[in-house]
Amino acid sequence: MTVPPEELELAAAFPPAERDRWREMVKGVLRKSGAATEDTPLDAVEGLLTRESYDGVPIAPLYAREDAPPGRPGLAPYVRAVRPDGEGLAGWDVRQRHAHPDPAVTREAILGDLENGATSVWLRLGAGGMPVAALPEALRGVLLDLAPVALDAGAEAGAAAEAFLALVAERGNAAEASGTLGADPLGLAARTGTPGSLDEAAALGVRCAREFPRLRAIVADGTPYHDAGGADAEELGAVVAAGVAYLRALTGAGLTVDEAFGQIEFRVAVNADQFASIAKLRALRRLWARVAEVSGAAEGTSARIHAVTSAAMMTRRDPWVNMLRTTVAAFAAGVGGADAVTVLPFDARLGLPDGFARRIARNTQTLLLEESSLARVVDPAGGSWYAESLTEGVARAAWTWFTEIEKAGGLAAALDSGLVADRVAATWARRREDIARRKAPLTGVSEFPNLAETLPDREPAPAEPGGGLPVVSYAQDFEALRDRSDAHAAATGARPRVFLATLGPVAVHTARASFAANLFQAGGIETVAGAPEEFAASGASVACLCSSDDVYAERAAEAARILRAAGAVKIWLAGKGTYEGVDGRVHAGCDAVEALAATLRDLGVSE
Repeated sequence: MTVPPEELELAAAFPPAERDRWREMVKGVLRKSGAATEDTPLDAVEGLLTRESYDGVPIAPLYAREDAPPGRPGLAPYVRAVRPDGEGLAGWDVRQRHAHPDPAVTREAILGDLENGATSVWLRLGAGGMPVAALPEALRGVLLDLAPVALDAGAEAGAAAEAFLALVAERGNAAEASGTLGADPLGLAARTGTPGSLDEAAALGVRCAREFPRLRAIVADGTPYHDAGGADAEELGAVVAAGVAYLRALTGAGLTVDEAFGQIEFRVAVNADQFASIAKLRALRRLWARVAEVSGAAEGTSARIHAVTSAAMMTRRDPWVNMLRTTVAAFAAGVGGADAVTVLPFDARLGLPDGFARRIARNTQTLLLEESSLARVVDPAGGSWYAESLTEGVARAAWTWFTEIEKAGGLAAALDSGLVADRVAATWARRREDIARRKAPLTGVSEFPNLAETLPDREPAPAEPGGGLPVVSYAQDFEALRDRSDAHAAATGARPRVFLATLGPVAVHTARASFAANLFQAGGIETVAGAPEEFAASGASVACLCSSDDVYAERAAEAARILRAAGAVKIWLAGKGTYEGVDGRVHAGCDAVEALAATLRDLGVSE
């Protein structure tokens, strides 16, 4: 009879894993693809597969124990959250955003959200939202001692704060009311080009510290930098610089260091790149813990973080896919240890959300909290050598950017000089090119578009003030092409069309025909396939050859001659190679936006 061991050793039957053995196996695969040779050193293999984030942080193919810095939950630098050993686990604050200009509609939506899973309210006031004067009506029936309220009033932050504090005092909730007044003069400068007053924000902080102990006065908002196309470390470096500027103003107004830290909340974006978003939140805690350390703040001082699902990643086309994007982003926010999370409704780019969209946004978080038990684990990413290493890399890149901002005179000066705008614009240019080349695919937009979709009809949202950093959408270039196609279809009764001239047997041409159809449809161009001889009857004036390289070598030139004789004004080829009569090539990694724009021009579709 075999006696089972006291400890189950799962890997006991396998030889010990060695990094060099892994490198040998990977080198063998890379040799077959031509990416490596027999002379490639083993220690260079990982470099062949390593890529860089937009912040310059290396993303390696393999991580081991030695790649991860040490750390424990609840201990400085608080990368692994602030609750040691799971003490006090209670999930995060489910914060629902409201921007409807009608206070009656907003009030009904707020009460509905609070009754069905939301735990706090995020109110957009002033330009881009509801009038400040309507705040009491919108919050009628809301128990301010139970439901935290976060204000977001931009240039009218002072007036909104006064209105809210008056309402709190009128109801006798001064000691119990919680939330944030949303003063963010530097964030206002980033969005509009016109800064608010640091002194007024600091005065609000002093008032909250003295009279409203559970309220925070200031938000250091990183979403303007994210919405302009910036990278994670660029957003973090900017919000830490904002936080430091607010600390100086608050302590200068008479608060102690600890009181000043207690008046600041951070707001950052999380997107569908879950590991990057997890690392981003963990890195922010590390950065702010370092600021607290050098400022002499009390031990245990940590960043309070409000994570918002990215507005830049949201699409107008196939908006239902946004539900999947925001689910991944909300998961990352929870795993990363956000204190409050806002999931933007899936129809956010179409206008004001309806009740169904708000319900899905709420229930996305409820599912993660209640059914997936995500909040019952302290720092689920802790111990993942990739997540730990990525956190370290993002934190170091963000700190470097933060110090550059400080050397330039602080965030206000860096915004005014164009330092921030130029840095973020360069990142957006790189990201935009990756999207155009479909290296960063957008499901339902640049990949697998649905030309027959009917978009939900939504009431237009109030226009947000601009004038500062640009507001971009990752899908904007492809969606602009689709808009041109829609306008053409409305004017002529038919969409622009490309003929896919398939050569050889079905098994030979299917792969590239499918690729070409997917690509052209991403620009709102429908496709019809057939032999080159069928082009004249297709109603198209542009064609694309689709087959294998071997067939192209034998038949591409003749097929191009047939198509040209039948009236083709432009002939593309799916794949690479030069053939007589072919005007251009579309292939994996090509600039799809430029190819589609050129095709629409050739088809007579106006810009």
